[in-house]
Amino acid sequence: MVGFSLSQQTVASVKRLITSFLQTLEKGLTRANQPIVRGFWHLRHPTLRGAAWACAGIPVLLVLYVLIQIPLTPSIGDIRKAKIEQPAQILSADGKLLTEFKPSNREWVKLKDISPNVVNALIATEDHRFYQHFGLDWRRTASAALHTFSGDRQGGSTITQQLARNLYPDEIGRAPTLTRKIKEAITAFKIEALYTKDEILETYLNTVPFLYNAYGIEMAARTYFDKSAGDLNVLESATLIGMLKGNSYYNPVLNPERALQRRNTVLAQMVKYGKLTPAASATLARRPLRIDFERQTEPPGPAPHFAQQLRKWLAAWADRNDYNMYSDGLVVRTTIDSRLQTMATQAVTLQGNQLQGLANSAWGTRAGCANGRDLLQTFLRETPDYRAAKDAGLTDDDAMKRVSADRDLVKSVCESKTRVQADFLAMDPRNGQIKAWVGSRDFSQDPFDHVQQARRQPGSTFKPFVYAAAFEDGAKPSDTFIDKPVEIPLAGGEVWRPSDEDEPSERAISLRDGLAYSRNRITAQLMETVGPNKVARLARAMGVRDSELDPVPSLALGTSPVTLKEMVSAYGTIANLGGYVEPVMVTRIEDRNGEVLADFEPASPKQELPAAAARTLVDVMRDVVSRGTGSSIRSRFGVRGDVAGKTGTTQGNADGWFILIQPQLVAGAWVGFNDSRVTLRSDYWGQGAHSALPIVGDFFQRAQRSKLVDSRVKFATDEEPGWFAERSGRLREWFQHLFAASPAKTEAPVVTRNSTRHAPAVATAPASAASAAAASSATAADVEPRALPPQPPLLQAPASAVAPANRAVDGEVHGNGEPALAPTPTPDDVLSPDAGGGAASSFPSGPASAPGSASP
Repeated sequence: MVGFSLSQQTVASVKRLITSFLQTLEKGLTRANQPIVRGFWHLRHPTLRGAAWACAGIPVLLVLYVLIQIPLTPSIGDIRKAKIEQPAQILSADGKLLTEFKPSNREWVKLKDISPNVVNALIATEDHRFYQHFGLDWRRTASAALHTFSGDRQGGSTITQQLARNLYPDEIGRAPTLTRKIKEAITAFKIEALYTKDEILETYLNTVPFLYNAYGIEMAARTYFDKSAGDLNVLESATLIGMLKGNSYYNPVLNPERALQRRNTVLAQMVKYGKLTPAASATLARRPLRIDFERQTEPPGPAPHFAQQLRKWLAAWADRNDYNMYSDGLVVRTTIDSRLQTMATQAVTLQGNQLQGLANSAWGTRAGCANGRDLLQTFLRETPDYRAAKDAGLTDDDAMKRVSADRDLVKSVCESKTRVQADFLAMDPRNGQIKAWVGSRDFSQDPFDHVQQARRQPGSTFKPFVYAAAFEDGAKPSDTFIDKPVEIPLAGGEVWRPSDEDEPSERAISLRDGLAYSRNRITAQLMETVGPNKVARLARAMGVRDSELDPVPSLALGTSPVTLKEMVSAYGTIANLGGYVEPVMVTRIEDRNGEVLADFEPASPKQELPAAAARTLVDVMRDVVSRGTGSSIRSRFGVRGDVAGKTGTTQGNADGWFILIQPQLVAGAWVGFNDSRVTLRSDYWGQGAHSALPIVGDFFQRAQRSKLVDSRVKFATDEEPGWFAERSGRLREWFQHLFAASPAKTEAPVVTRNSTRHAPAVATAPASAASAAAASSATAADVEPRALPPQPPLLQAPASAVAPANRAVDGEVHGNGEPALAPTPTPDDVLSPDAGGGAASSFPSGPASAPGSASP
């Protein structure tokens, strides 16, 4: 430090300047304000009386300052609320506790359940006159002030003052200022006036922090000694109380020597104030510091990802309505069904574990990704360790050798990258209530919520929006397109060439079969007809409202990333026959006494897709699970009743999807890896029909067996006939009865799910395989390689053979019978390649005798 001194001549010059300034100011104010002049004169010429008044004014000013601070401290109501703090309770729709929203990792215990050793150590060390003062220990405060003024800073806060600071850090502050000490003292007086000494001790010990997100003595005991607060012995109690002087400085995990020294200081204080004998203290002080450390985590509860999203929503609601979700005892009744949630979690865990075994074998995970060395090196180049090696001046080869030699790093990177992820969501399409939400396989290992936050390409699960747009424009399921090579020009001169696993058959394929067997070339031609902009607008209206949809032709095959929540919401619109209902998480909020604070009634459905188009789409999607790519829902999992759905798989099998709709419940699942460059490396297990479908199938199977989903409920896809149609039908029945067809001309109808269709003689046979990668300049398209069963021969039946009970809907004949599964057809049943109608640039309708294939 550089020092300097002023000469006497300089000091005298400064004094003359100041005197001259005051004299000039005094002369200028003489005419304006004589009292001010007199005040300046008294300041320059103080009298004994003036000095006495000045000294007397200092305490008055101090009192006034204290009075000003009182309104700035917590109110009596706030202090009462802190003592009876009640976190928000989150309940399921069936009344089960899902979780509590606590401000920290804390468990409140009564004072009688805390070891007396803790209380003795606390009072002896922090406030030995605790039972004699009323919030402020004047002797200790004065002593601390004298030591502080002399350069030896000491703390003089009582336990009550520390409690005030712990409970209200924002109102009181932590800066070492006079204002903070005054606020602290005022709040301490208020606390002492409201509560007994035991209540103050109990609150203090339950709110004091102990590092590692452990608040309160109970969590501290579990964290550092793996026992309850009631079982702490003298040494353990002294260790924890010793930390209160400085948690980090006396941390027994990182600074054991300091913690041991501080522990012995606490033992000495206990001897000083009669809480421990000198002999016992001497014996205990020689013992080592024994720590059994384990971080404590809050129990995740049965629906942790749902609770994670609900906490954000409730915090915003509480702020708007002036409630505290941590202390006001709110009771939040959610839409989650705890039974369905358990089933969903079990289904995700079971399938996830099975797929993880396949992934471990495919990648050689136990050997550090031995089967994927090239990609592993790419992953290692993305680690901080590699970047640090490069920053140190190493070449690429040397840096790679260094990180590759770190076995722990290689193992960690390999395991994290090849960990299979899965998510699941179920909601009631009628009111938007979310019934089950599983955001990952294990919340403790991967708290990232894939349902709400992860955006992945949906593949073929996006195709129903293309068909919905077509049906809205008047297309029929029997309309056909030729299975031929497709080339669609894109902006910039590129050409999109979607493909399927098999070569183009040049056959006419109906829209019904195109969706049932997930035909890329048929869907691409349909997209070209309806237009990408219309499909994007319709998908947004139906529920895909947060993700950006790129209105390009390849959107038909699901190239724009979306979330599972959006897709399930949009499929809910399909299940609700075109009526969109926004997903909801909460039905009601009550206070601690059961008084209703807010009711959240289901919103009225908004018709985003015409009901007629929605009915047609549901009927076509039934074929996906009755004979198409999702047929194992019935054959393997035995899901009964009126259900429909769609599978989805993206290029390289990076994403597997399946969504199933039922009138009461819509459920969807996604399976993949956090890094889309990693796949299951299996053309079979990578498909959505084999990765994601089993999760939904297992869930629905359990739900139906438990009677939580009624398998007897059906979609209202049969339109009620009008007056003219009803009378025409009666007239037709009379003619049929009068002129009954001969047995030779009567043929048995082909029975499908929920319908009886009489197929014409000439119809479309589906191609023998389904989707493969869309080889184009666009991003990944849906690819679902599979061996499809051949179609049975379609029989032509005259109009006179139609059963009287059937009603015409969209040009097809539907019955109300329970779906029946036909025997698997033989290869000889396949129609010749020239069967079916030709393609057209608009919605082509085949001849009256060839409306397309019917369900087997």
